[in-house]
Amino acid sequence: MFYWFLKWVAIGPWLRLVFRPQVSGAEHVPADGPAILASNHLSYADWLFMPLTLPRRVTFVAKAEYFNTPGIKGWFQKKFFAGSGQVPIDRSGASAAEGAMSAAKRILEGGELFGIYPEGTRSHDGKLYRGKTGVARLALECRVPVIPVAVVGTDVVAPPGRTFGRFTRPTVRFGAPLDFSRYEGMENDRYILRSITDEIMYEIMRLSGQEYVDMYAARAKEESKKEPTPPSAPDQRLAS
Repeated sequence: MFYWFLKWVAIGPWLRLVFRPQVSGAEHVPADGPAILASNHLSYADWLFMPLTLPRRVTFVAKAEYFNTPGIKGWFQKKFFAGSGQVPIDRSGASAAEGAMSAAKRILEGGELFGIYPEGTRSHDGKLYRGKTGVARLALECRVPVIPVAVVGTDVVAPPGRTFGRFTRPTVRFGAPLDFSRYEGMENDRYILRSITDEIMYEIMRLSGQEYVDMYAARAKEESKKEPTPPSAPDQRLAS
């Protein structure tokens, strides 16, 4: 109930009024039953705008810190994230990936929509990076379709490293469901998992128009920090 209050009364109308998000392909999302929504990840605002375009609840996993912060602030934070379709997951340990998979399976087995960002983290430069194979394993083990999603413009509204950016109308594009039932029983074949994941990422790339980089986003982000700063141009006034 709190989720519906948050979406339709507290946040939804305000976001719709101010940003007027555009949507296409929403008819590809089933009216009922489980499905995976696999999206690109440009901004922390993605999880707000994508579910806003659908009448159904979309559930994501979020880091546990959002749910166990003490005090009044922590209480409101917990209510906000729980109400907006987030479930906690401890991402600090070695079992973080398995914990996320278990949570996702529970959501899908309950007939709900599960949202996932195959890149694993936000893109730091607007490019689309290599997907992790968890989305493929989840699709095969739960026997559910994968709907590719592209969110465009959220990195303008809320750029990486900043709370607010510039005004624009975000766009959410849903692609046709991808059926991987032909690979049933092959969820432990890493070549199959990679093939499925690459197919999903290709569809996301096609919908988003992003440049694709065959590298994991986390690694690309780390390497970008190591790049030397280009020397500044000499002051021509001093050189003359």
